[in-house]
Amino acid sequence: MTSTTAAPPAPRAQPAGRRPGAWLAPRTVLAGGAALSALFLAVALVGLLVDDRVITGVPAWLKPAKFGVSIVVYLLTLRWVLSHVQGHRRTVGLITGVVVVALVVELAVIGGQVVRGTTSHFNFSTSLDGALFSLMGVMISLVFLATLAAGVLVLRRRGLDAGLAAGLRWGIGVSLVGMAQAGLMIANTGSSPSGGHTVGAPDGGPGMPLTGWSLAHGDLRIGHFVGLHAMQLLPLLAWVLATRTGLGERSRARLVRVAGVATLGLVVLLSWQALRGQALLQPDAATLLALAGLGAVTASGVLLVLRRRA
Repeated sequence: MTSTTAAPPAPRAQPAGRRPGAWLAPRTVLAGGAALSALFLAVALVGLLVDDRVITGVPAWLKPAKFGVSIVVYLLTLRWVLSHVQGHRRTVGLITGVVVVALVVELAVIGGQVVRGTTSHFNFSTSLDGALFSLMGVMISLVFLATLAAGVLVLRRRGLDAGLAAGLRWGIGVSLVGMAQAGLMIANTGSSPSGGHTVGAPDGGPGMPLTGWSLAHGDLRIGHFVGLHAMQLLPLLAWVLATRTGLGERSRARLVRVAGVATLGLVVLLSWQALRGQALLQPDAATLLALAGLGAVTASGVLLVLRRRA
């Protein structure tokens, strides 16, 4: 007597174009984080229209709005940056998960503190305020480390266009310097015992439209801002050089490196100006001389690259 074994049922077919766990793919996670941040931004913009409260001299919802814009841009940029990484699937997944969770927590704390009618940064007025600010510090430290890891993966990528590679690497590198500027704010105990972004006075007072940067004193947020957004500006420059000029890879890469050094120099200069208690729009002779020197060195670098090409 012959025994027969029934064949196992065929696996259930997946719908076309869909893979198991696709909704957890890094690109999807980052896009979802950007969508949540955009929703937070929309709430903040409504708050600006309907809530007339003022916190540290500015509309209560201005800081949440600025952070909403910055985080949307950062997440979409990181999504694009990581698209140039080959392999390292688990590491990329870890980077994206850490970044999205950390920044969503950051936005939640910032928005929650506005609802409570108080500041989110450098605030140790109560044990809860101190705990929330410390939590934000941990979250941003995780974002810094995740961005550093992304930069390492990009550095290890081979076969990229040299100009684009330079834009990605310098952009991430200068952005990390911009993130590290937060340490200067924490160490700025002259503003308050717990730190602050204004040098020479407590946070608040007259500020520039939209940015809120101090019109009367040094402001550490300026160098921080320029450094952070090198992550967008330098890759964008690399793309413009690749699509709008006839320059070869080496020449484009050299020009991007010159721009990277110039951007890093500008971050240092702006931070030095702020640390001396000097407002952005009130530069002294030393600041102007340093700016002129940076401009001359940058122009010389560009001319040298173009001359070598010729």
